[in-house]
Amino acid sequence: MAAEDGFDPLERISQGSFASRAQLQEVNLRVLSPFQRALLTIDGTVTRFIEAYTMEPVEIRRIRQDRCLPCEEHRWLEPDPQSPIIEREVLIRGGYSGTLYVYAISHILSDRLPLRVRERLEVQGEGIGRIVRDEKLETRREVLWFGREHLDALPFPLKDDEQAEFISRAYRIIFDGRPVVMINERFPVSLRRIPAHH
Repeated sequence: MAAEDGFDPLERISQGSFASRAQLQEVNLRVLSPFQRALLTIDGTVTRFIEAYTMEPVEIRRIRQDRCLPCEEHRWLEPDPQSPIIEREVLIRGGYSGTLYVYAISHILSDRLPLRVRERLEVQGEGIGRIVRDEKLETRREVLWFGREHLDALPFPLKDDEQAEFISRAYRIIFDGRPVVMINERFPVSLRRIPAHH
């Protein structure tokens, strides 16, 4: 939702529309904490931002990685009909606090990426943003949609956290003129402040 004075920090980077996901509720950026607004609007590596903002390392846990053929869900990647797609589900937690910062699902057109990147995607604990940065790929990001979301079905590792309300955004990564990755990041609504840790 745009601010009352008409200023909307997501307007310039958003390529899709709020209506792209029917289950999303509108988000008023003014009622979010500065940390939440930054997570929703950042145009860069989320893990590096979280580490700098919270002063703790993050741990990336991959809870699922499968291969499939394209379907309607992958239309933002503009795939060829037989292009293999990697679906990757990860949790990003604070290394000291154990706080859940991000629950993310990625769809990756691996055949459009260099071999070294494809190899690193198989390694546990490797975040996509970090891989892209380390491999010095020249990319850009396009936000597709954002909003507030309630998830009825959570992956097993999240059930004890009772995290069902998220601020959600999706964006795609463009490499060499073509979309290669679509990422849906979900940030817990309860995550308003930096957690205390030692």
